[in-house]
Amino acid sequence: MAITGDDVSLDQIVPVSRDFTLEEVSPEGELYILGSDVTVQLDTTELSLVFLLPFGSHTRMFLQEVARACPGFDPATPDPEFLWLSAYRCTRPELEPPTPFGWNSPPGASDFDDSRSDKRGLLVHPSSCAQDTPDSLLTRQNKSKSEITDLVRSSTIMVSDKAHMLSMQKFGLRDTIVKSRLVQKEEDYTYIQNFRFFVGTYNVNGQSPKEGLRPWLSHSIPAPDVYCVGFQELDLSKEAFFFHDTPKEEEWFKAVSEGLHPDAKYAKVKLVRLVGIMLLLYVKQEHAAHISEVEAETVGTGIMGRMGNKGGVAIRFQFHNTSICVVNSHLAAHTEEYERRNQDYKDICSRMQFCQIDPGLPPLTISKHDVILWLGDLNYRIEELDVETVKNLIEEKDFQTLYAYDQLKTQMATKAVFEGFIEGELTFQPTYKYDTGSDDWDTSEKCRAPAWCDRVLWKGKNITQLSYQSHMGLKTSDHKPVSSVFDIGVKVVNEERYRKTLEEIVRSLDKMENANIPSVSLSKREFCFQNVKYMQLQVQSFTIHNGQVPCQFEFINKPDEKSYCKQWLNANPSRGFLLPDSAVEIELELFVNKTTATKLNSGEDKIEDILVLHLDRGKDYFLSVSGNYLPSCFGSPIHTLCYMREPILELPLETIRELTLMPLQTEDDGVQLENPLGIPKELWMMVDYLYQNAIQQEDLFQQPGLRSEFEHIRDCLDTGMIESLSASNHSVAEALLLFLESLPEPVICYSTYHNCLECSGNYTASKQVISTLPTFHQNVFNYLMAFLRELLKKSAKNHLDENILASVFGSLLLRNPAGHRKPDMAEKKKAQEFIHLFLCNSP
Repeated sequence: MAITGDDVSLDQIVPVSRDFTLEEVSPEGELYILGSDVTVQLDTTELSLVFLLPFGSHTRMFLQEVARACPGFDPATPDPEFLWLSAYRCTRPELEPPTPFGWNSPPGASDFDDSRSDKRGLLVHPSSCAQDTPDSLLTRQNKSKSEITDLVRSSTIMVSDKAHMLSMQKFGLRDTIVKSRLVQKEEDYTYIQNFRFFVGTYNVNGQSPKEGLRPWLSHSIPAPDVYCVGFQELDLSKEAFFFHDTPKEEEWFKAVSEGLHPDAKYAKVKLVRLVGIMLLLYVKQEHAAHISEVEAETVGTGIMGRMGNKGGVAIRFQFHNTSICVVNSHLAAHTEEYERRNQDYKDICSRMQFCQIDPGLPPLTISKHDVILWLGDLNYRIEELDVETVKNLIEEKDFQTLYAYDQLKTQMATKAVFEGFIEGELTFQPTYKYDTGSDDWDTSEKCRAPAWCDRVLWKGKNITQLSYQSHMGLKTSDHKPVSSVFDIGVKVVNEERYRKTLEEIVRSLDKMENANIPSVSLSKREFCFQNVKYMQLQVQSFTIHNGQVPCQFEFINKPDEKSYCKQWLNANPSRGFLLPDSAVEIELELFVNKTTATKLNSGEDKIEDILVLHLDRGKDYFLSVSGNYLPSCFGSPIHTLCYMREPILELPLETIRELTLMPLQTEDDGVQLENPLGIPKELWMMVDYLYQNAIQQEDLFQQPGLRSEFEHIRDCLDTGMIESLSASNHSVAEALLLFLESLPEPVICYSTYHNCLECSGNYTASKQVISTLPTFHQNVFNYLMAFLRELLKKSAKNHLDENILASVFGSLLLRNPAGHRKPDMAEKKKAQEFIHLFLCNSP
């Protein structure tokens, strides 16, 4: 391999084994290197160096609004070229100049930092694929990463016969068929080659590296081809929750780089971090040219699915012809919370989406990969045994008996979590919880029982686990690191067979004139959704059966409409490709959220829509959707609820519509309806429940509730059956936050937003702004502040402080006006300071 330029050798630029760090191999074959100020152009014959200037990284605030938009690629990015077509077209496309997205960022900054932001969580790593998009500009085409993904799996485009998504408008139907046939015949031109993967996980308990990591990363094994190294609790400081940056990231990145196997040179492919959850991917230098389509994503599963103190990070990539996804997760803590851990796992699976090279293609989910490696502090505990019994079994090394009581084992056995995944035999003692700096079990006041919290699982074919062990020699944390070494069979292309296969496909297409008109049959064309509820998914499906002509299908916009369907509806998949005599199932997902609930309550919108299914070069098919929506207090205005003395579901629909459409300033116009309440009764019910039951609850407003309990709480509020309310404190707290988020006009009205920011440092001026709010909004604000101040009086028990509550409630009570740009970090900080004033000062 030659190097163009002034015969500069690679060793001159990267003189030691791990100086050159692969950030990404682009579809054009560009290799971005961290730490050496170069972009390397990969080819089979030469390696050319292009010098670029480094980019910086920005800190990000703890609070971010829930995402409403599906990211797309950065507009400065050149359109991708699909090199697989070069042989078919008989010409090699010219490569665009390299356009890295921010390589040479400080260690830990994502390759795509600063030009993208993740819209799923309140505390996130900015590694998705687009600029922010205002709510008012949302269309149904980009709904796959919109609000529906908070609780529902996102839309993906599927193709029959296990092919990948093939409807590439850029190339047309003929090239789509070529790629489809290539996917079908992949076994004809690929062979399986084993590569050694090291997978490691370590919960470092907020500590800095105090000892070398080679006993963990290089323990008496041949040099791995690929390293997948994950950390949890990288930084436990409050600053880590409020800001994106943490010095611990660089410290541990350096420690890992120095701990890799000394017998090989490694390139860092990717680093991704969400608060304290970090994942690093390295490959041997000689494999760098075969790594492509690298993407990283994050999902926070904390309160309201936003906070990133719990959740997952993932890196997906193509290694030769095999797609691989590596997930590092930190699930909910505490022995009794196994259901919440199960929910965290499901949320990560449903919400983790990776942008593809072609911006016209939908995101990939974790399950759409050939190989999945899942590691992390899964936090499943040992139950039904007391602490002493657990310790005695460990002392006797009777791990088999102990494993029978492992929560992860029992939950997997019931297929409640990690279905289809495999875990190796546990032949090592539990990795949690030790006194830091020793091998002694926890001697603190809580005296936590030992547990196998730190695990490695896998899913896919041609995977052999060679080792699975803990590393007792490392004593930095109250956890012990765990490693697993695999031989993974990767599909490698035989170029000669590939060319022959491609030639056969092209010849067969040359014989076939696509003069016939595509035709399909639909199993169902009318869909009725009964009793639709707020934030409760309903799904109905139908099947498209194709005839004898390959065809592409897509739901298209109706005239003068910006989207193919209304915002509460989604077709999954919304487009795709069908081979002759094949079929695909389409799911219609109906999901009402805060964006759509108000108009359904008011009657301005109804559960009615017509979908147009279009066949390329064929006819259109029309599908009718109908149903009824059960009104809810979620999504109803504050003043509307104050005039509803009865539960909303006991009122006539016409009354609900009139009250929902009632102008906000009715009371100020001198028009008084009969006997309004001071605050919404539903708000009082939730706050009173928390005041009675949760005043000393730890982690209140920081730990998520259960999905099923939210639905129960919603039904109790909407029917007035508050006496039957039975839910955890965390679920009621989360329901309160969701209620505040769903208000179409926030507690602090949009019109006063900028005034609040301007006086955020002055309590007297801030009180004056609040006094200008409509009466009901004033009442709600003062009521909530009084409740939060009561919580702070019990801070010795509940461990809440003003900063935490100001952060959580700042973005809910003081929201940027709808349709305006998203608030920047300075605005968010001022919003928190505004709320902070009222928490620290009595009225």
